[in-house]
Amino acid sequence: MAARPPGGGGGTSEPKTIEFGIAALDARIEEADVSFPATDEEVLRALGDIDVPYDAKGRSMALSEALERAETSRFENETALLDALYPVFDEARQGTGGFFQGLRDALPF
Repeated sequence: MAARPPGGGGGTSEPKTIEFGIAALDARIEEADVSFPATDEEVLRALGDIDVPYDAKGRSMALSEALERAETSRFENETALLDALYPVFDEARQGTGGFFQGLRDALPF
């Protein structure tokens, strides 16, 4: 997923997007030397234990933790890896902060 950062400055160029969740991980996979099929250990070895942002606010989770929470530990291809990690990041995104954080997230400032 990706989100545009908060507005500001009157620049004429398009604002950059902030990648998080599987979109952020996908960018790292493209840069790394990950070959599939792969186990969670092989993915972790190729990418390192990077912090993957899971929401537009920049909260993140270690890749090792995300892989541990995934329902499978072997991935036939990149799509299978991303599909397995999507619910992990989605759950983290929905479960953070409680009522007051949700209220604060809803406000435009």
